Amino acid sequence: MSDMETTAYRAGEKQGLGQQWAVAAGHPLAVRAAQRMLELKGTAVDAAIAADAVMGVVEPMATGIGGDLLAMIAPPDSTPVAYNGSGAAPLLLTAQQVQALPGERIPERHVLSITTPGLVRGWWDMHQRYGRLAWASLFQPAIEAAREGFAVAPVAAREWHIFDFVLHRDPACAALYRAGNPPKAGERYVNPELALVLQEIAEQGPDAFYLGRPAQQAERAMKQVRGLLRAQDFQRHQGFFCEPVSTALGEFSLFECPPNTHGVAVLEAVQAAWHRPADEAAAELALVQATEAAMAQASRVVCDPAGNTVCTVVVDGQGLAVTFMSSIFKRFGSGYAVPGCGFVLQNRGFGFSGPGHVNGPGPGKRPYHTVVPSVALRSGRFHMGLGVVGGLMQPQGQIQIWTRVLRDGWPLERALFAPRWRLEAAGRLALEEGFDAHCAAFLRGSAYGPPDKGVGELAGRSDFGGAQAVERLADGRLKAVSDPRKDGCVALG
Repeated sequence: MSDMETTAYRAGEKQGLGQQWAVAAGHPLAVRAAQRMLELKGTAVDAAIAADAVMGVVEPMATGIGGDLLAMIAPPDSTPVAYNGSGAAPLLLTAQQVQALPGERIPERHVLSITTPGLVRGWWDMHQRYGRLAWASLFQPAIEAAREGFAVAPVAAREWHIFDFVLHRDPACAALYRAGNPPKAGERYVNPELALVLQEIAEQGPDAFYLGRPAQQAERAMKQVRGLLRAQDFQRHQGFFCEPVSTALGEFSLFECPPNTHGVAVLEAVQAAWHRPADEAAAELALVQATEAAMAQASRVVCDPAGNTVCTVVVDGQGLAVTFMSSIFKRFGSGYAVPGCGFVLQNRGFGFSGPGHVNGPGPGKRPYHTVVPSVALRSGRFHMGLGVVGGLMQPQGQIQIWTRVLRDGWPLERALFAPRWRLEAAGRLALEEGFDAHCAAFLRGSAYGPPDKGVGELAGRSDFGGAQAVERLADGRLKAVSDPRKDGCVALG
């Protein structure tokens, strides 16, 4: 039986076909957690929450309860729905404080970059609307992994080592994540503090986080370093369901989360490049140019309408599909941990532009957000869920994958495994190892020079994104594919 024909879960499997349900996620333990929920007759959302909670344990440089959640839900009998669980800036943040900083911008891991965590409330909101299993049961796999430990996966270990420099400024963060002595691949790591907080969330719901010990400890820690996040910011946080932005592409409809994400850039670029030049290199150049124009436009106009990331895509036996993405933004977020609670706070405030810009900083305002889950319908029915992780590689990776699958008809695994490009700045393009030599030469000769040395390859292949996807084939089967650039895998049933 070939890899593409097998329906049983095996650790490390990057692709497969299923009859009833499918999962693609960033770590084998997360996939197992999702599989467990589906086998207990839980929904795709139950499975995604369980997987995401595990990801916050096993990939702490990418996500965790100090971060945000965005999701795209595709019910089998209605149009897709978006969920925005991004947190706002503290109420104490003012434009005047940012004006006093160098360049009038919030630095990458400054205390003013810390925004309110939205993930836990997002789990709850999603479960209330789409969940079936008992809330507490969703967190047992994550609690077990944090309390009993897990073997650190290879890509996570490499990123832990590369970004060790982030961990040294804050003593609580340094102690929690072993600054100066990051775990190696295969080494066991335990986080009993996080296990206890997850247990409290499982037993008491989101109030354990937003009104309880984590909120109080975060305020205490921030006051000590002149940070602005307060318990009041936790208390006032609310996520919301909303209508996605979308575009028609032949028989397909592509749906993205609306601003404050840059989903509009994905739609604009894919639509602009939909009519493909016959020449392969010319087609690639047109896609790069469409991406550059769309991202530039998004940087000018995307703002709050009122990194680093992980993604889980699940389709259940009843046809409910979800693309579920959580993030603490840059690796290890702000680098500030909540003492005694086992997690770091995100640094999403780095996404604000300067004061006076439509995306300028302000109290209680959500910054421009890189996380953007998506789904596509075909003739009105679910066709595919996709998420790409990796900061500004998220929209760029999506644009490349959606174009190759929807426009060019590539098999999903080919689209995910193919080498990618990454725009680093205007006219500067990083090309992944193995990229077609003829196409690369054409791009380099078309005003797209290489980036500064090392840019785009800071953590190896992972800086060209990591995608998770599930596709409904014409015969009704589900194809799940997990990006080889990450530690993930698939499960099918």
